Amino acid sequence: MDSGIITIMLPLALAIIMIGLGLELTPKDFARVSKHPKAVLIALFCQLVLLVGIAFIICKVLALPPLLAVGLMLLAASPGGSTANLFSYLFKGDIALNITLTAINSVIAAFTLPLIVNFSIQYFMNDGQQISMQFSKIIQVFAIILIPVCIGMLIRHYAPHFSEKLNKPLRIFSVLFLVLIIIGAIAKERANILQYLTQVGFATVIFCICSLVIGYFVPRLMGINSAQARACAFEIGIHNSTLAMTIALTVIANSTVAMPAAVYSIFMYILAALFGFLISKLADKETVQKMA
Repeated sequence: MDSGIITIMLPLALAIIMIGLGLELTPKDFARVSKHPKAVLIALFCQLVLLVGIAFIICKVLALPPLLAVGLMLLAASPGGSTANLFSYLFKGDIALNITLTAINSVIAAFTLPLIVNFSIQYFMNDGQQISMQFSKIIQVFAIILIPVCIGMLIRHYAPHFSEKLNKPLRIFSVLFLVLIIIGAIAKERANILQYLTQVGFATVIFCICSLVIGYFVPRLMGINSAQARACAFEIGIHNSTLAMTIALTVIANSTVAMPAAVYSIFMYILAALFGFLISKLADKETVQKMA
């Protein structure tokens, strides 16, 4: 991928996507935490603690190469995306909770993502390869995540009709951009892609399944209702791989680090759809048992 495209066009395109995310948010989405504090806290604990820990264990158990390990940790640290709201809608999750989690996650990730990635770099990069996320790059992560989201929220507040018109085109743009960035990342590493698929394909599938399973069953075990648990599952299980790849290619400036997110994107929607059908059947059985 051309360096000009990486340094200028990728952050610009991601900013447009994050503006689209902001168009779906209002201050009420942040305030809604007070209505569902238990569900929000459990979901955040699952995403920020359990899944990051599981990603670390996967890296160690499967002995992933250092750059791919950093890439998987970057993916684990990335928040959920707006696609989670779509899956929640399709499989009867609590969409309001999804939007609230997306809002909170987008803010928290600006702080936690650099911390997790820097820890991963220091822990795994022991073979002389130089990559880093210095303070100036951390500021860049803040700018990529928070500023466009705030712009989107302002547009929605001051021009609600215009924001409604923008919503669908930006969703389409998000999907097309994800496809293009995957193609670009894979094309740049085409000589090693089969090796990467072998090394990180299994890891990303395990991570995706763990994300969905933990996202649903941990809240259920903690007494959260089925609709809210589905919202948690998709918010936690569908990571913002576009954000992870863009940070890998621009902030960290390493295409190998982008590979776990690229490979994860190939499996993510398929596994999320299958999981959605499974938990829908499970919920139907629970309903029948209660009625019996």
